[in-house]
Order: sequence, then C-alpha cells, then structure tokens
Amino acid sequence: MLTLGVALGLLATVIIASPAMAAKAYMTDKSDQLVVVVHGTSSTEALSKKELIDIYMGRFKNFPNGSTATPIDYFKGSNQRKAFYQLLVGKSERKIDAYWSRLLFSGRATRPNKATSVAEIQQELQQNPSAIAYINAANVTEEMKIVYQFD
Repeated sequence: MLTLGVALGLLATVIIASPAMAAKAYMTDKSDQLVVVVHGTSSTEALSKKELIDIYMGRFKNFPNGSTATPIDYFKGSNQRKAFYQLLVGKSERKIDAYWSRLLFSGRATRPNKATSVAEIQQELQQNPSAIAYINAANVTEEMKIVYQFD
C-alpha cells in the first residue's frame, strides 16, 4: 500500500513530466514530426535551435543573414503549439503566454502572427518570403524549405 507521501510524490512527477510526455506523444510517427519551414526561395538554409528560440521568443526580428523574419504561430490550445514550445524551450503553453504578456506590456517585442489552420500557414508561407513557421512534416509542400527538424 502506498503512503500518502509516496502517492503525492508520484502525482507531482506525473504533473511535472506531463508537458514533455505530451510533446513526445504528439510526435509518435515521422509524419507527425514538427519541422520549421521557410519560403522556398529564402536564402536561409538552416537554423540552430538557439536562432529559432531568438526568433520565436521575440529576441530577434531577423534571420541570421539579416533578412526579416516573420514568425507564424498556431492558435492557443492547438496540439502543434503545445508540442512546439515544449520541444523548443521546455515550457508549457501557459508559461509562454505569461512570457509574452510581460514582453508585450513592456513594449519590447511583437508576438508571432497567429494562424488558425495548416492551410493558412501554407498560404502565408507561399505569399510571404520572410515567413517562418512550424508544421507537421507531412504538411510540407514543394514551396517550403525545412530549416530545422526536432529530434
């Protein structure tokens, strides 16, 4: 029989680990794997995780080569958004929203553009050469270039 202390310890472990487990469970097969893409004609060939963090966390507004970066984010509550930020910075969606609230209040950064669907992201990537987005590998089209792939 479990003691109250052991049971609480197990519960705490599950609660703490659940965002990471959710991100891992989301990407069970390769077609569900999140990748980061840019417009096919972009001069950006690859990004490091640090560069990606700088763009998506509002630290930089440009790609490493100096061209403008326009990050696109999924809507709040989407599985892709939850998995992306867990994989990128190890934070829950709630913590990311709190982070952005502080940045927006201070006026130091602009939040990534929001998209409500894969089709909207695909359209934005086709029309905007400065766009950058995360998307399931299965949804990458010929007009896109993969610049980062999560392990």
